Amino acid sequence: MVENFGQISMISMIVHLMFFVITWWTLQGLRIDLLIKSGKTGHAKVLLILLTISIGSTVSNFFLDYFLWAQQLKYLF
Repeated sequence: MVENFGQISMISMIVHLMFFVITWWTLQGLRIDLLIKSGKTGHAKVLLILLTISIGSTVSNFFLDYFLWAQQLKYLF
């Protein structure tokens, strides 16, 4: 069990980064600048970064939890 912690950590890091990239790519299609006052492009970039972290973390945590639950089903019977 302990020997799997390194592999699980590496998989978790890769999955989080993968979903951050997917979320960032997806959010690039939004026109966030229409919601932000003119001249405040820095604020728009920070908003995109925060949205990417929050959405990416939520989706990757769901994916990793589902993967863990699927692995634990063998202990049901």
